[in-house]
Amino acid sequence: MFAWLEKNPFFFAVCVFIVIAYAGIVEILPDFANRARPLEGTKPYTVLELAGKNIYMQNGCNTCHSQMIRPFKAETDRYGMYSLSGEFAYDRPHLWGSKRTGPDLMRVGNYRTTDWHENHMLNPASVVPGSIMPAYPFLFKKNADIETAYAEALTVKKVFNTPYDEKDMPALGTLEQTNANVKAEAAAIVENMKDEQVKSAFEKGEIRQIVALIAYLNSLK
Repeated sequence: MFAWLEKNPFFFAVCVFIVIAYAGIVEILPDFANRARPLEGTKPYTVLELAGKNIYMQNGCNTCHSQMIRPFKAETDRYGMYSLSGEFAYDRPHLWGSKRTGPDLMRVGNYRTTDWHENHMLNPASVVPGSIMPAYPFLFKKNADIETAYAEALTVKKVFNTPYDEKDMPALGTLEQTNANVKAEAAAIVENMKDEQVKSAFEKGEIRQIVALIAYLNSLK
């Protein structure tokens, strides 16, 4: 039988196709739908975290830092559990990346703290000797764009049915109601920061970009 197939390349190719197709049907399709769904415990970004994600993208952080841990021991030893597709269900856009000038940040919220990020963004070399990452002092002076993040959250809620009203998620009400939720979330971050200008601005009702960025980085777990 096998000798006959080897002498007939067309039929050999057909048999190979059938075997691969069968394997795909048996192994891939049954679990495909489940893998495309959010993992249990996966939640959409809050409005403050969305504002931080926008700052992250605006400053090109994703060009040096990927957010996709491959299933290799060298990666899981360094960065933690490898990435699963359901973890990205609420990411728009995805920030997987393929270049790592700096470390992968998929689970940075598990091992870095607010004060670490504060020091790192102000002076990277002070916490990572030899770092080539530039400093971002302007993040401590500019305000985060909460209104745009709020509009983005409303859009994904309406268009993609993103579950912003489920348990443990701040409901998206009016902008005023959302601002109250954002302020409460930001307060927990500002409390753990040392920068007096950021604290003073927050007391005046202003949320600096560094606060939103840290909220986003802390959410990556």
